[in-house]
Amino acid sequence: MPEQLRTYACEPVHSRGRRYAQPDAPTRNAFQRDRDRIVHSTAFRRLVYKTQVFINHEGDLFRTRLTHSLEVAQLGRSMARTLGLNEDLVETIALAHDMGHTPFGHAGQDALNECMAPFGGFEHNLQSLRVVDWLEERYPQFDGLNLSFEAREGILKHCSRRNAKAIEAMEPIYADGGAGVGYRFLSGGQPSLEAQLCNLADEIAYNAHDIDDGVRSGLLTIEQLQDAPLFAHFSQAALAQHPALSQPALKRRWLYESIRLMLSEQVYDLIAATQTALDAAQPTSVSAVRKHSDAIVCFTAEMQAKSRAMKAFLFKHLYRHPQVTENMARAKQVISELFAAYCNAPTLLQGEALAPGGGLAHLCPKHDACVQRRVADYIAGMTDRFALREHERLTGVRLFLS
Repeated sequence: MPEQLRTYACEPVHSRGRRYAQPDAPTRNAFQRDRDRIVHSTAFRRLVYKTQVFINHEGDLFRTRLTHSLEVAQLGRSMARTLGLNEDLVETIALAHDMGHTPFGHAGQDALNECMAPFGGFEHNLQSLRVVDWLEERYPQFDGLNLSFEAREGILKHCSRRNAKAIEAMEPIYADGGAGVGYRFLSGGQPSLEAQLCNLADEIAYNAHDIDDGVRSGLLTIEQLQDAPLFAHFSQAALAQHPALSQPALKRRWLYESIRLMLSEQVYDLIAATQTALDAAQPTSVSAVRKHSDAIVCFTAEMQAKSRAMKAFLFKHLYRHPQVTENMARAKQVISELFAAYCNAPTLLQGEALAPGGGLAHLCPKHDACVQRRVADYIAGMTDRFALREHERLTGVRLFLS
């Protein structure tokens, strides 16, 4: 196990800096400071009441965006340590990557994107960057959390060329003369290895916990999951090692052991495949990593195929299950009707959402500080239960029985 960071890892002392210069903290490095700012932010706390798959009132034990982010951080740190990458930066990116998510998960995002189509659209990953750059209001000197370049780079997982150009136009001039966080989407480059690692830790986490939540909800069964090769292999391996797990009373333990084995194998596969890719690419610096056209952190081809098949299985049998789609249709109605109500009567917005926020132009270039973008920011910041309460207050209709 590496005892120090590799030359291709991000070193906090070599951080490219922040949007607004600040003196170093006496007891924390730059990435630890980023992590702490995220943990203490309002947007991070709201994740505890934002949907992963199942809406908050459906059960106390289902994952939320917060618990999902914690699981991604745990997986990411574990793999980063073995690969000699910066654990603090991986944890920072993992904790922040969903801070721009709407209430009601992807259904909420889809509804808000439809509403915002004439005004630059809406994408939760890009919204996460907006949150940390502009929307958090905690400091007297600047908007946002003023995170390091490396943290912001990792948060911006994907981006259209149009939005990348707009982001680049608003980036500061860095001391090293390098480009901003949107540049790689224009040049075809890659982010840091820490950012790449978080992308796949996210995938590993949600495949595993969505299986768990799907079975807990009763929408999936262990028997049904035998049709997914990635899970089936490890569920049979669990039975081979512990035959007693076939007993009905031990079915929950069978599920947990199967998921544990599946998680471990994906982690080991990623570490081995990434080390092979590193040996082939031989990057000597973070700059060299960013110049690669392809990601270096990866699964083997076999594991990647199994992971994709697992996602396809969950999409068909869980995310598109009639019970889930019925709830998501109602959730989309909540978002769409809230958007219409606020746009028609902006005074319904509460508190500082009425005031134009900084940097509104970069996602709505023809509508600087337009009311629609302010409404989208406001709705995206809601928790599930606040959105439901607001919808009922404004429409008099209760769409969900809690």
